[in-house]
Order: sequence, then structure tokens, then C-alpha cells
Amino acid sequence: MTFQQPSPPPHPGPQGPLGPGTPTGPAKPGLRGRRWLKYGAVATVSLFIGVGIGNSGSSADSGKKTAEPEAGPRPTVTVTETAEAAPEPAPTVTETVTAKPKKTKAPGPATSFSGEGEYLVGEDIAAGTYKTAGPDGGFGCYWERAKDASGEFGSIIANNNLEGPGRVTLNKGEYFKTNRCEEWKRVG
Repeated sequence: MTFQQPSPPPHPGPQGPLGPGTPTGPAKPGLRGRRWLKYGAVATVSLFIGVGIGNSGSSADSGKKTAEPEAGPRPTVTVTETAEAAPEPAPTVTETVTAKPKKTKAPGPATSFSGEGEYLVGEDIAAGTYKTAGPDGGFGCYWERAKDASGEFGSIIANNNLEGPGRVTLNKGEYFKTNRCEEWKRVG
């Protein structure tokens, strides 16, 4: 019977004197450190070259020494200030509009009036039949037709206290007194 010796498993990397995975020599500085050193040196050299090129134009002129400044035109500094100009006024536009007069009622007595006051029929209000919706509140609507404005009991032609809507016919020359009523409107 023949025995086969097992082959060692493959191991990546170098194999040192003490077996796989051991260092093979002295430690080397990392590549990363070398890169920074190389790039830093290149940057420093480039800086010195750039500074040298920049000064080369002025150093050539600095070699000349003259006792007197060069004659010739000297540069002049001009400062310009811009002031804001006042805006020009807008052009005036005139438009002529002809207004048509509104149709107005012929002057004369009103055909509707407030439920408070005393009116002369034919002058303040027109003669005719008027109606109201009733009292303007809770105390009733009082109206009175009178032959004059004396306020005497004998001058009353007719009167009434309304609890709801009402009508009254007024003749020219009479006085009409109304209290606590809604608006009166002519209906005939």
C-alpha cells in the first residue's frame, strides 16, 4: 500500500524561513509615503521655477540704474462718476369723454318715502294709493291723514294703527304723518 503525502494548500504571498505568511526581509517603507515625497518635491521645484520666471522680467529692468526718471507721458487716472438723472415726466394724455346724462325722473313729488315723518301731498309726495309692509319694529305702524299741519285733533281726516301690511289713498293738499312704519310705496 502506498501512502500519498498530502500536498500543502496553495498560499498566496511569499514564504519565509519560518513558514508561509512570515516576512521575507526587512520592512520596506510603504509606497504611499514615497508617492507623497515624490509629489511634494515636484511641487516645490515647480514653485521655484514659477517664481523665477515671474521675476525674470522685472530683474532684467532692475539691472539698469538711471539717475533720472524717464521723460514721457505719465499715466493719468480719470474717475468718472455717474449721477442719476431725474426721470422724464410721462407725456400727458388728455382724453375727452362726453358723458351722457342719466335719465332722471321729472322733478316732482316722490312716489316712495320713509315710514317716519310728515309729508305734504302734491309737494313732498305724489297723490295716489300707497302701501307699506307694516310696522318697522314691534310697536305697530301709525299713519294719519290731516287737512293741515296744526297737529290738532280736529284736523285729522283718517288714521290707523297697523299690525301688518296696509294701504292708504292720499289726495293733493293733505298732510300725511307716519310713525314706526316700513317704507311706503305708490301702487296706484
